[in-house]
Amino acid sequence: MKMMEEISHKQFVILGLVAESPSHAYSINQRIEERGMRDWTAIGKSSIYRIIIELENAKLVEFYEEEVDHRKRKVYTITDYGAKTLKEKVYNVIKGFIGKNDEDFYVAFSMLPLLSTEQMIEAFSYSIETMKSHKLELENMLKVNPNFPINVSGLFIHPIKILETDILFMEWVIEKINGGDDIDSKIPDK
Repeated sequence: MKMMEEISHKQFVILGLVAESPSHAYSINQRIEERGMRDWTAIGKSSIYRIIIELENAKLVEFYEEEVDHRKRKVYTITDYGAKTLKEKVYNVIKGFIGKNDEDFYVAFSMLPLLSTEQMIEAFSYSIETMKSHKLELENMLKVNPNFPINVSGLFIHPIKILETDILFMEWVIEKINGGDDIDSKIPDK
């Protein structure tokens, strides 16, 4: 999938939350807090309004006004273009995951329901093959230089072990998807 609109990490988070249900900025912030998302994503309270405006300017979200307690507030919904962009971002992030700590991966993983079963398996399988190739490269580099001191060999061993764990995780996810495990979400399919 080719990206329709390149979106930043923060835009990715907010667009995903708006995709779950029509939202005003305060409710978006509440969901971020409730889910502990600030522990695994780089989004501050004050940036939510700015990001929503960026998404609106890019035609990824739109709003309607509602009156609550005699005050008007904007409620944002995802556009068809925004839904397509979000789906492509989820697919590309998962497909491009190579076993490094990647905050976009966590966001994309939380939005798996946007993808078809085939897209999920294709993206995870591609990621696994990329990680296996990278792991093999690191192992070969270590074999070529078996007498590295620990402070150098550890720089190969540590990422190899992380890759092994990430590969096992991805294989587990594919097994669960193939087994028909439920992937539940409030994200609408547009």
